[in-house]
Amino acid sequence: MHILLIEDDNQAANYLLKGLTECGHVIDHASDGDSGLDLALTGEYDAMVIDRMLPGRDGLSIIRMLRADNNFTPTLVLSALGEVDDRVSGLKAGGDDYLIKPYAFSELLARLEALVRRGHTVNFEQTLHLADLTIDLRKQCASRDGRQIHLQPREFRLLEYLMRHANQVVTRTMLLEQVWDFYFDPQTNVIDVQISRLRSKIDKEFNTPLLHTIRGVGYKLSETP
Repeated sequence: MHILLIEDDNQAANYLLKGLTECGHVIDHASDGDSGLDLALTGEYDAMVIDRMLPGRDGLSIIRMLRADNNFTPTLVLSALGEVDDRVSGLKAGGDDYLIKPYAFSELLARLEALVRRGHTVNFEQTLHLADLTIDLRKQCASRDGRQIHLQPREFRLLEYLMRHANQVVTRTMLLEQVWDFYFDPQTNVIDVQISRLRSKIDKEFNTPLLHTIRGVGYKLSETP
């Protein structure tokens, strides 16, 4: 699943990012309400996890604005406010489920999966496409122009993240956090090495390069530089 997490507490966010990525999901994270709303309005997600109390715009106002914009992505509200009236207000704002902090990760994951099944928003073919490049998320395999591409697990995870953000520039920080689970720069060339390996596999024997380096910024997977 491609999940948007809007959570301002660093410890709580890192806990969820680690757990969800270990389960094979791709996570975009925002630490305040305004940037979270921007991501929610411009991205395509299978589900969203939104903390109720956020700096800037609060979680329930984000959900109200999304629903008013006809965005009905399944949304799980997280909150330390657990009274009946609090839960009711969260659901009336447009939240699909409401989970009270503290919570067990296994319950959060089960609730997310149930929301997505109920909303029928998952692409059951579980494939991503860009030009003649295709990855199958169930089989964890890739092909280009009908030719199988053999990828290591980390290479596949990197390619999946780039494809989910096709035609967008992704920074080294984004890759470190979402693909390597590093929340600091380890000052190594790990990204450069993996990008080089991935490029040799998906571009080297094909006429049109798809993986581009944006100098000083990051990388972009696109049919055009």
